[in-house]
Amino acid sequence: MKDLKAVFLYSPEWDNNYYPQECPFNTSRAGKTRAKLFPIGLLSGKQIKEVMPTKATPAELEKFHEPDYLEAIKNAEKGNLTPEAFVMGIGTPDCPVFPGMYQYFSLASGASITGARLILSGEAQVVFNPAGGFHHAGPKEALGFCFVNDVVLAAMELAEAKKRVLFLDLDVHHGDGVQNAFYERNDVMTISLHESGKTLFPGTGFENEIGRGPGKGYAINIPLAVGTYDAAYEKAFKEAALPLMVKYDPDVLILELGMDGLSGDPLAHLSLTNNVYADIIKQVLQLEKPILATGGGGYNVESTVRGWALAWSVLCGEDDHDLGIGLGGVMLETTEWLGGLRDRILITDAGIRKTVDAEIRRVIQYIKENVFPLHGLTG
Repeated sequence: MKDLKAVFLYSPEWDNNYYPQECPFNTSRAGKTRAKLFPIGLLSGKQIKEVMPTKATPAELEKFHEPDYLEAIKNAEKGNLTPEAFVMGIGTPDCPVFPGMYQYFSLASGASITGARLILSGEAQVVFNPAGGFHHAGPKEALGFCFVNDVVLAAMELAEAKKRVLFLDLDVHHGDGVQNAFYERNDVMTISLHESGKTLFPGTGFENEIGRGPGKGYAINIPLAVGTYDAAYEKAFKEAALPLMVKYDPDVLILELGMDGLSGDPLAHLSLTNNVYADIIKQVLQLEKPILATGGGGYNVESTVRGWALAWSVLCGEDDHDLGIGLGGVMLETTEWLGGLRDRILITDAGIRKTVDAEIRRVIQYIKENVFPLHGLTG
């Protein structure tokens, strides 16, 4: 984008891991991403800067979350975990109680709100909050490691400013909390590419979930089969998602960059490399719209950090540099091989490709027949 102004959001509080050690969700990924980017010069420059976010206030959190739910989080942190709080999902194995949790989520969600405001003010064209992407949380429900839904709060901030918002969710898990929040609205379109609910939590996000009432046609789901590989994933994006994105013509995009679709992630079953995320980000940039990007899932920490670093390099237009050497002659400590931030190309078994390709074709056809016409598109 012309005269790109890119902002990387970071707080030193993100250098630590807040969740219990036995929990797969690791909050130190944001700080580790910064540590990887800093020595290669991707956090400073004429059009790139780093900004410390502010915490979301109780009033800001209550725009989406119920006051009694937020109070239950505070009380649980103090050791008062009530049966009512447990029904809300607080204190379950995937949403455990831990010290500092309310402050952590206030900052993580405040960062996405900060990003939305930087875009609205014109101070940034691209913003990345690596600590965001808690797309499962509901108004009074903790789910899937998510307590406070920063994506919904940021989208609400943008929609209140009369902006048409498009949420593109590339996390391997369906963004059910965001979809539910806007399921009957047409000022926020949600598009989610994720492993099918038949094989993965949260068991939602099927292609027939397309919105309701004024929102019919504004929720788009692209469920993917186990073993989905780069070329199949990109085909689904290009043929099912991209035409709708172009037609909708949003004012702002929110992009969730969960890296749990990467091959080898311990909680999912896709076979992607970070190259496909980089390629999709390039196509999204061609729409020339402001982008608020967030983190999300990713339970192989090293792969997630490298994926986010690559994504940021693409978002700020610096991916053409030789990142194996680094900018300004600074050596990048590569984590795996001489290709730097990019993953090796993976070869997928022909039998798996056949099964994946058939399922991709089926889902694309369904969307073309049932969603495209609602927007004046033909298959």
